[in-house]
Amino acid sequence: MKIRDTVSEIRENKKVSTELQHIEFYGKAVDLLQSARRHVVQVVNKAMVTSYFELGRMIVEEEQGGKGRASYGGQLLKGLSEKLSFEFGKGFSVDNLENMRRFYIAYRNSETLSRNSDLANSETVSRNFKKPIGQTLSDLSKDTETEMYPEFHLSWSHYLTLMRMDEIDERNFYEIESTKNNWSVRTLKRQYDSALYTRLVLSRDKEGIKKLSNEGLVIESPQDAIKDPYILEFIGLPENHQYSESEIEQKIIDKLEHFLLELGTGFSFVARQKRISFDDKHFRIDLVFYNRTLKSFVLIDLKIGELKHQDIGQMQMYVNYYDREIKADDENKTIGLILCKNKSKSVVEYTLPIDNKQIFASKYKTVLPSKEELTSLIK
Repeated sequence: MKIRDTVSEIRENKKVSTELQHIEFYGKAVDLLQSARRHVVQVVNKAMVTSYFELGRMIVEEEQGGKGRASYGGQLLKGLSEKLSFEFGKGFSVDNLENMRRFYIAYRNSETLSRNSDLANSETVSRNFKKPIGQTLSDLSKDTETEMYPEFHLSWSHYLTLMRMDEIDERNFYEIESTKNNWSVRTLKRQYDSALYTRLVLSRDKEGIKKLSNEGLVIESPQDAIKDPYILEFIGLPENHQYSESEIEQKIIDKLEHFLLELGTGFSFVARQKRISFDDKHFRIDLVFYNRTLKSFVLIDLKIGELKHQDIGQMQMYVNYYDREIKADDENKTIGLILCKNKSKSVVEYTLPIDNKQIFASKYKTVLPSKEELTSLIK
């Protein structure tokens, strides 16, 4: 009986190893094609958005030249709207021209650090290029006095969302993450509504906060990949609804793409209800993922009530098993994450060793909380 169990376990481990090789290969193929598509889209977007920025600059400078005349700005936009709409059709309403004006004002002194054209490059460069003052886009090649001028990588719809963010560091973070991860406008809005920046900021020191605004989220350690709380509003469960752990697990599987987005960069799904066995005892891990950036398995257990020290001990057992029996020699230590409805920081602190870097416990919310609620959750 034990021999059969051992053979079965060996086969299962080989299967997991093969699956991980496939995951890495598929990931590289997807990255290649996505990079090519992003490049094409960027060329088109950059020309349009840069033109809108330049048009915004022209409007502001013209308004400043005529600021002594009453209602000059309104008359200017109305006349310009009529002229451009006649020449080019839709897209140049007074409201949209006002957006271009606001866009220029928001970004004219921008010092954002952003990814260069090769989004796979991990180094950041200054998001600026030189443009002649007072010249049109067709005059860019002329040798005249120059000023620093922003370079844009996202669509106009992205910038309509971004420029409504009052805090510059927060806006810079979402701009970098949108560029780096190829976020759609819908995804950008969802991440902003779920206060991703706020959740990350509240768990970092001043140096870490500055890094977020300059580089976005850079995952270098397990701690970088962990949020607290996780926002699971996409599963559609009301805040006070009675549900089981298996129900919330099924909801996550049904919305796996959304859950991967909430987990963050580099996560791939491996297994659900993963069975591990030893000494004729069987255990099941709710969800197993793999993070390609950290080169680590990530085990997730779901708890619908208050987190208990036994739950942390059980996760420690899962992590130890994976480290000793599953992970390859060139992979990093397994990460354990317990998602719970409520937790005591003291229980977590005193159950785990002082130098813990593998086991984490985070709350989850099934509705979008306000920034004030998030602050109180994390305190």
